[in-house]
Amino acid sequence: MTTRRGNGVFRRSAHRGVGPTEPLSIRWEFARELTESLDALRQEVARIRWWHALDLGNGIVTPGISDNVATLKKLGLPPRLEGKTVLDIGAWDGYFSFEAERRGALRVLATDSFAWSGGSLGTKAGFELARRVLGSKVEDLQIDAMDLSPDRIGTFDLVLFLGVLYHMRHPLLALERVFSVTRDQLILETASDLVWIRRPAIAFYPETELDGDPTNWYGPNPPAIAAMLRAVGFRRVKEVSRFPRLRSLVGGAIAYVRADKPTILSFQRCRMVFHAWK
Repeated sequence: MTTRRGNGVFRRSAHRGVGPTEPLSIRWEFARELTESLDALRQEVARIRWWHALDLGNGIVTPGISDNVATLKKLGLPPRLEGKTVLDIGAWDGYFSFEAERRGALRVLATDSFAWSGGSLGTKAGFELARRVLGSKVEDLQIDAMDLSPDRIGTFDLVLFLGVLYHMRHPLLALERVFSVTRDQLILETASDLVWIRRPAIAFYPETELDGDPTNWYGPNPPAIAAMLRAVGFRRVKEVSRFPRLRSLVGGAIAYVRADKPTILSFQRCRMVFHAWK
């Protein structure tokens, strides 16, 4: 018996029934093939710059720099997705796409543009390798979030919009695009700012104020996130979780010691998860 993987050696082992009853020569040959295959896979993994930490099985975990495993616990993703269609916008290496498939989704479409174009920290290579190794049937489409529409991709029961909103130069328009392809539910995860302000407010980052990344544009506070979701048409909106951004906490502590008041504002930042239904 073997884990489900796309690699040929892993597939053959299931059919060959390699076990203690096989002749020693066959067992040694399979062990050699498996070792060579795993070594080759480790080399492929090492050549890619990963964003997600993905468990590819057989002790191989991609060296992603994202906290995607911890984030998953805060998303409120339904434990069972049988019969559901899922759209993952900004999939990058595909961790959440593969997780939706693992939970039984009927169809999963992973989309991205910026991360897969090679113009950022990574490429599409991680997604493609993980899909092959995992033996996944997740579909893919390279498309910008601003180009999403029912005519282009259809509509989906569940839409994942994770870690993307604050990268959008036009966040409300982006949410309109997301609304248009959502058939039932949206799960939104985003950076948030100005959390001490009770009125809807959005922090604007014209340069590199958020993590030194010029692609981070906006930090909406919780009332603003909820209001924007309702403004684009979602009838029911629920805040599911909020959790601190480690970088902000460290930066704020350093700023406090240095009496750097503008940077102390980083204590107002966090990550947030909202669910919204049509």
